Amino acid sequence: MANILNIETSTQVCSVALGSDGQVLEHHENYDGQTHATLLSAYVRDVLRYTAAREMHLDAVAVSIGPGSYTGLRIGLSQAKGLAFGLEVPLIAVNTLQLLTVSTMFNHMMDDDVLYAPMIDARRMEVYTAVYDAALNAVIEPRPLVLDDTSFTGVLADRHVVFMGDGSDKARKVITHPNASFIDGVKPVALDMIALSELAFRRGDFADVAYQTPLYLKEFQATVPRNKVLGL
Repeated sequence: MANILNIETSTQVCSVALGSDGQVLEHHENYDGQTHATLLSAYVRDVLRYTAAREMHLDAVAVSIGPGSYTGLRIGLSQAKGLAFGLEVPLIAVNTLQLLTVSTMFNHMMDDDVLYAPMIDARRMEVYTAVYDAALNAVIEPRPLVLDDTSFTGVLADRHVVFMGDGSDKARKVITHPNASFIDGVKPVALDMIALSELAFRRGDFADVAYQTPLYLKEFQATVPRNKVLGL
């Protein structure tokens, strides 16, 4: 049974959760934005106090590595690295797009053959997105995308695709295919990281504490070509 501290700061939400064998033992969330630097350390301290009072030890620290905002990811990863190094436990890196997908599956009943298109807002009509099936296999690998009415035409032709995340509001304006549906209010939070971090722990899928970096939106946009049409 692994006790894992989960940290999520990739968007305006600041959240921390302690999970153990699929159970939530302690968690804190704040949706106000611009509070990560103030709140994260306090949330982590509360979790450490919880474990100390119960003579528990942490087996790993998990952190969402993006895509997301520069400031939030930097704060979250710095805190996670410091904890992993100081406690001498593994670091687990969680992709934010996969986290949004898991959050949707946990909170909404979906058919097994549905595809998921999580979206992180970038700028103008641009998002950072991917397409996953119910087993989190990447049907379309993560990439930046300039949205228009031809986006996702390939996958929408024969599959139902669910769009979610803070970039999906822009997609709703241009994607009108009957196989497209949109779910509002899905945000990446540490509670929903627990399943992903425990799976990574069982597989021994650990990040390098010294060299793990966040996936900043701006840096990725500068290095990866944008695709106008996904799914062809």
